[in-house]
Amino acid sequence: MRNTLEDSRFSNTPASSGGARPELLAGWGATLRQRLVGFFAERGEPAYRARQVEQWVWKRAARSFEEMTNLPAPLRPALAEAFSLTPLEPDYVARSRDGTIKHLWRLEDGERVESVLIPTRERLTLCLSSQAGCALACRFCATGYFGFRRQLRAAEIVAQYRDSLRVAREELGRPISNVVYMGMGEPLANLDGVIGSLAALHGGFGLGARRITVSTVGLVPGILELARRPEPFELAVSLHAPAHELRLELMPIEKRYPLPELFEALRTYQGYKNRRISLEYTLIRGVNDAPALAEALADLAHGLICFVNLIPFNPIPARPEWGPSPPAAIERFSAGLTARGVGNAVRRPRGRDIAAACGQLRLSTEG
Repeated sequence: MRNTLEDSRFSNTPASSGGARPELLAGWGATLRQRLVGFFAERGEPAYRARQVEQWVWKRAARSFEEMTNLPAPLRPALAEAFSLTPLEPDYVARSRDGTIKHLWRLEDGERVESVLIPTRERLTLCLSSQAGCALACRFCATGYFGFRRQLRAAEIVAQYRDSLRVAREELGRPISNVVYMGMGEPLANLDGVIGSLAALHGGFGLGARRITVSTVGLVPGILELARRPEPFELAVSLHAPAHELRLELMPIEKRYPLPELFEALRTYQGYKNRRISLEYTLIRGVNDAPALAEALADLAHGLICFVNLIPFNPIPARPEWGPSPPAAIERFSAGLTARGVGNAVRRPRGRDIAAACGQLRLSTEG
């Protein structure tokens, strides 16, 4: 069956890719098959060679054509000249006492992005990046202090999954069960790259749509674009404040898409999808953790099928005056939401000893 997210931008390789070779990781679907079949036909090879390459790309997570040992040896360098497998280099790897593994990947042009493997008893989640840097400058996020560098291509997003999958298999002995677009960058500001990568993860690697969560600070056009797509990908919204002035102080995007417009879009999204939406709320001591704000958040979410993830703030060097809310304040905030019928949970911090929060590892390695 033809995948509904099949990517038609297979050969659109920006100059930053280092060449015009089509990237196999961005080519899920008929376009990839046609290109591979054509490549092998020109060399007098049978069409089934294309399926062999696809098996190596999607099932075995190949990082190089030399790994494709069931292909004739002379074909492998020819494939490498014609196509790209979008290599990443692990610039830095950090392993936490709690099992979290964070990679700082170096891209072909020297940019660096982060991904994080987060194991629990029930699942193994990969948090991946969609941009190098970020233009949205959320005050509590380390990534915002780099500014925006460039968009990641679909293949560069998928390559984080491929290489992390190999680490998961080899070091943790288990596959990745869930993916969250919560790393560096704003996913809905890079719709081409994100939509193409969703096609590859869902259709190529076979990851269930409901196991993939796209997070956004609230870019309304992107939310509506996702709403119109048939796949039931999960949506998470970085909220962090239920009042305009406070959210504007924390998140400049509030000026462009204020809370009423954002929540109208979320209700439209829910009308299409009938799926629960996650609201992400980072609790910063003395900034946004007052009990009255819990009540305001409950009022704001009224009528929306949602769940609030309460996240203790991960300190960053750029804001030394901020710290995580103390446990008692978190408990009061959670209780205030529960009393008003809003489901919520406190997310246990993971990987703090390795700077695992978004942007922290790159910030720490660059001083």
